[in-house]
Amino acid sequence: MTVNPEVASAGSSTGASPRKAGDTASMSSEPNKSPLSPQGGGHGRRAEQVFKSLAVAAAAIIVGSIALIALFLLIRAVPSLGADQVNFFTSTEFNTGDADNLRFGIRDLFMVTVLSSAFALIIAVPIGVGIALFLTRYAPKQLARPFSMLTDLLAAVPSIVYGLWGLLVLAPYLKPIQHFLNDNLGWFFLFADGNVSIAGGGTIFTAGIVLAVMILPIITSVAREVFALTPAAHIEAAQALGATKWEVVRMTVLPYGRSGVIAGSMLGLGRALGETIAVLLILKTSADAGGWSLFDGGFTFASKIASAAAEFSAPLPTGAYIAAGFVLFVLTFVVNALARFVAGGKVNG
Repeated sequence: MTVNPEVASAGSSTGASPRKAGDTASMSSEPNKSPLSPQGGGHGRRAEQVFKSLAVAAAAIIVGSIALIALFLLIRAVPSLGADQVNFFTSTEFNTGDADNLRFGIRDLFMVTVLSSAFALIIAVPIGVGIALFLTRYAPKQLARPFSMLTDLLAAVPSIVYGLWGLLVLAPYLKPIQHFLNDNLGWFFLFADGNVSIAGGGTIFTAGIVLAVMILPIITSVAREVFALTPAAHIEAAQALGATKWEVVRMTVLPYGRSGVIAGSMLGLGRALGETIAVLLILKTSADAGGWSLFDGGFTFASKIASAAAEFSAPLPTGAYIAAGFVLFVLTFVVNALARFVAGGKVNG
C-alpha cells in the first residue's frame, strides 16, 4: 500500500501549526483587543485623566475657598486688633461704640461658646448612640423606618422655633432642676451661682439642652448608618461563640462604628458652636463676667456677632467682630483636627 505524497503534505506544512479541537477555519489566531485593554485603551486613559483632573479641581476649590475665607477674616481683623486697648484673649469687655477707644476681648465669648456646646454634646451623644442602636439592632423593621424618619425630621425644625420653645416652654420646667443642682452641688464650679438669675431660665444650662436637641438628629443619623454597615460576618462570628445581643453590640457594632460616631459627634458640635438665633433668644445678657458656671448668661461668638450686625458701618468696630469670628473659625478647625486624631484619621463604613 502506497501513500500519496500530495495528500500527506496537504495536512501539514512547515509554516502552520496543527489545528486544535474545536477550531474552525473562520477563527483568527490574533488576540482580541478590548477598548479598555492596553493595546486599545487610549480613550479609557483619557477619560480617567479627565476624571482625575475634575476631582483634583474640586478638592482644590474647597481648600482654596477655606484659605481665602481665613485670609479675608485675618486681613479685616488685624487693624482692629492693633487698636484694641485691652487684652484680646483675657478681657471680659466688649465695647466697640467708640472707634477711637476700642476695648474688646473674647474671654466670656469663648467660655459661653465652649461650655454650652460641650454640655450639649455630653447630653446628645449617649442619647443619639442609644437611638441608633435601638433602630439598627433591636427595633422591628415596621417600627424602625417611621421612627428614623421622625428623628430625621427634627433637623428640619428652624432654629428660631427651637429658641422660642426653649425660652417659653422648656425653661420653666428646668427651673426646679437648676435650683436643685445649685443648692446641692453649688460647691462645684459648674453648678455655682451664675451671673444671671436662674428664675428666668436664660442660662447656659437651658441653652445647652436646646442645643442637644438640635444636634441629636445629626449624631443619630450618622451613627445609624455606620452601625447598619457592620459586617455580617463579625456579628455571626460573635453569635457562634454564644454571645448575647448586648455582647454582640459591645464586641462588634460599637468598635466598628467608633470612628463614625466620633465623626457624627463632631458634625453636631460644629452645629452647636455656630448656632446663633436659638442661643440669642435664650441666653440672658449680663454686665458681670462669667465664672464657668452652667448658670451663667452672656453671648456666644455667633450670637454676639449677630446681635451687632446692624452696627457694621465703621471699619474698626466691624473688625472687632470679625476678629471674634476668626477665633470661632480657628476653634472649629481645632475641634475637627482633634476628632480626626481620636478617630485614627478614618471613618469606618
